[in-house]
Amino acid sequence: MTDNRAAAISDLYERLADQYISDRLRVPWNGQPWLDRFLDGVTTRRSVLDLGCGAGAPIGKYLLDRGCAITGIDTSKTLIHYCREHSPRARWIVADMRQLSLGQKFDGLIAWDSFFHLNHADQREMFPVFREHAAPDALLLFTTGTMHGEAIGEYHGEPLYHASLAPLEYESLLAENGFTVLAYVPEDPACGEHTIWLARRTS
Repeated sequence: MTDNRAAAISDLYERLADQYISDRLRVPWNGQPWLDRFLDGVTTRRSVLDLGCGAGAPIGKYLLDRGCAITGIDTSKTLIHYCREHSPRARWIVADMRQLSLGQKFDGLIAWDSFFHLNHADQREMFPVFREHAAPDALLLFTTGTMHGEAIGEYHGEPLYHASLAPLEYESLLAENGFTVLAYVPEDPACGEHTIWLARRTS
């Protein structure tokens, strides 16, 4: 059943796109310190790939306002249309992160509150995708759970799938794909209990 719910994530966000946009506008977001840390570590070119960009705010807009060149991808056509309307300076693409191959490398990659909707097998397959799109010394910022498992949350009355690998497996997958862990903070109390990873692509 969890595999079915994982597969249904894209459909859920498309059907509830209007509610999601409204939520993003009114719900406070406390990830700014991590974005600032991310920005401190990327090169002056600051090309950033946002995987699962959603409504393009607050993350995409925050980075745009600080001079980044943003490419955002999401499976929801409605959310991408909204992104194009409010932030036409960026590049917004309807795409599935699992099949992504843009033929471009970025100075930074972000998968905030998106990657953890993939099932275990799909999460493992994402690390070569990260590697393919990461320039030398690129930073990778993403969120996970704290242990191996699956969980079903709730969004506007509908089941919302999440999964996580064990921290040691994430470390191994990062290393295998040329990334060095710079920070791992489980359930960061200053960031809404998000579990956050920051890694750098080895030159």
